[in-house]
Amino acid sequence: MIPVAAAILEIGYHFLDPVAIPLPGPVDVRWYGLGYVFAFTVGFFVLRYLSRGGYLSLDEEGISDLIFGLILGTILGARIGYILFYDFEMFAANPARIIRLWEGGLSFHGGLIGVVLAAWWFVRKHRISLIHVLDNLALGVPFGIFAVRLANFINGELYGRITTDAVPWAMRFPTDPTALQLMGIERVYGIRERELAILEAHHSGVWDAIRDQVPLRHPSQLYEAFTEGLLLGLILWAIFLIAKRRGVRLPEGLLSGVFLTGYGIFRAFVELFRQPDAQFRDANDALGTVLGPLTMGQTLSIGVIVAGLYFLFRALRAAPAKEPVRARQP
Repeated sequence: MIPVAAAILEIGYHFLDPVAIPLPGPVDVRWYGLGYVFAFTVGFFVLRYLSRGGYLSLDEEGISDLIFGLILGTILGARIGYILFYDFEMFAANPARIIRLWEGGLSFHGGLIGVVLAAWWFVRKHRISLIHVLDNLALGVPFGIFAVRLANFINGELYGRITTDAVPWAMRFPTDPTALQLMGIERVYGIRERELAILEAHHSGVWDAIRDQVPLRHPSQLYEAFTEGLLLGLILWAIFLIAKRRGVRLPEGLLSGVFLTGYGIFRAFVELFRQPDAQFRDANDALGTVLGPLTMGQTLSIGVIVAGLYFLFRALRAAPAKEPVRARQP
């Protein structure tokens, strides 16, 4: 029996339609896609703000070119990264699924590599410092992480591991395999068809009838949104604004280092609560480990942390310069 306090605090599932704007034809506007639109739009305005403040050596046209390259780098990197890191055998057996982005399958770590490669290509063309660009990008990326993780939450995907009512904010997800089986829709394979079946189960009362039989889980998407996105963003902007107020020019690589190290640590921590990908789990390994006790997300995050520590070491070796910040001329 669920204690009264836990029952009151338990977060009820939202039952928002993952499709934000239905359109005629096979393609709809989804919250997940809008998360990426928000990410790159905010990224553009952050970079423009930094440019006008004299922190980024690019004009508005250059920023637009950079954002375009980052969009391509993010999508290609995230897709290729997911294929290589998470489900190579499935895509090797059915290569046509590689272009079916609407079915999901994007890796943040792959997208991060794609962003760095896109930025590297851009700076070679414009002959500016790669680390200089990455430092400025570090101030914009957390907004995008926050938005996309909220979209994961709306989709009911990437939910957390099973827990108990000792965690009062735990949730029951209708996308849980147990819930799908109890609602009789585990054999509904189309993504949109399954989403509609879940919404119908909610409206018809089927979900209410089986809800208490569905295990409680950590809402790990929210954990990631608030740590990798909101908290990391606040840390980065606090560093930047304090330096700006004191008239200190931060050494190159500091913000990049804080972002990479912070993201890697937060992601590795949240992996303790996130449900491992099904392809890594079996009867002998319920935790889905791939390297000793580490999950794939933790394994990849170690590389991110190492890169971040390198940037921090490099930056901290250089003393910050005391100089006024001059705004760029329009």
